[in-house]
Amino acid sequence: MSDVSLDVLEGETLGLVGESGCGKSTTGRAIMQFPRPTSGSVIFEGTDMSRLGGEELRRVRPRMQMIFQDPISSLNPRRRLRDIVAEPLAIWGVGDKSSRQQTVRSVLETVGLDYDAAGGRRPHEFSGGQCQRISIARALVLDPKLLICDEPVSALDVSVQAQILNLLEDMKARYHLTMIFIAHDLAVVKNVSDRVAVMYLGRLCEVAPPDDLYDRPTHPYTAALIASIPVPNPEIRPGMVGRALTAELPSPLDPPSGCRFRTRCPRAQERCTDEEPVMREIAPNHFVACHFPLGAPAAPEREPAAASAGGAT
Repeated sequence: MSDVSLDVLEGETLGLVGESGCGKSTTGRAIMQFPRPTSGSVIFEGTDMSRLGGEELRRVRPRMQMIFQDPISSLNPRRRLRDIVAEPLAIWGVGDKSSRQQTVRSVLETVGLDYDAAGGRRPHEFSGGQCQRISIARALVLDPKLLICDEPVSALDVSVQAQILNLLEDMKARYHLTMIFIAHDLAVVKNVSDRVAVMYLGRLCEVAPPDDLYDRPTHPYTAALIASIPVPNPEIRPGMVGRALTAELPSPLDPPSGCRFRTRCPRAQERCTDEEPVMREIAPNHFVACHFPLGAPAAPEREPAAASAGGAT
């Protein structure tokens, strides 16, 4: 990723969406400082995390927690549930053994797990949804301020996804959390986010409130993503809702010059090859990085292959 600039308001849920490999998870890990970004800054509660090191960084990190994409592999298979959730408390020396046990019992009950029945079991004895609940409990046990959810429901069945999403909403209200929700499922992101940021090939291309973004997308890439959402109507054939992307995704190691989306964009013009678009506000709280956003005049539509004539740099 490069030149990614975003802000997350206190108590807000920011959805981060895009194709696989666009830099969503890298952005989340850069915020957490593992690994540390090579340039730029991460400001958290007025402190530049990128300038901290050693013990200073270590003492800030409990305020920032992460839920990982694979709920089972993110848990130590050799440890029991009660020890997995209690480990952050033990590392930081929070209370004594008895008080830590009560805290673990309370947070497990909050996420819908029975301490007495499940506390002595290991991760392989739980389902994927239960393991994700354990991951959420482990993240919340230190009472963080910021919670980064890296595709927390992508590996789960649809019915279980709804349970986890409802749980996260409840936890956000109960613990007064600020959340960054990373996913590639736009329908899921719309339901949980206060704002949505769309990424493409390591850059942000559009940021807007979810209803505005889904009803009036202004970046061609955002429109293509929304058009790819399946419509539960047998009378609507594929391709009737919107035009799908056909060209191959360029290499992030050698991105196209100018606008990175131009090689797949039917609205691309010569300016898109020579000049990189900057993020600008085109409506209240609606930002887009596009020279020719949807709704504005554009050259006659052409095939994406013709738009890539300038080549990559």
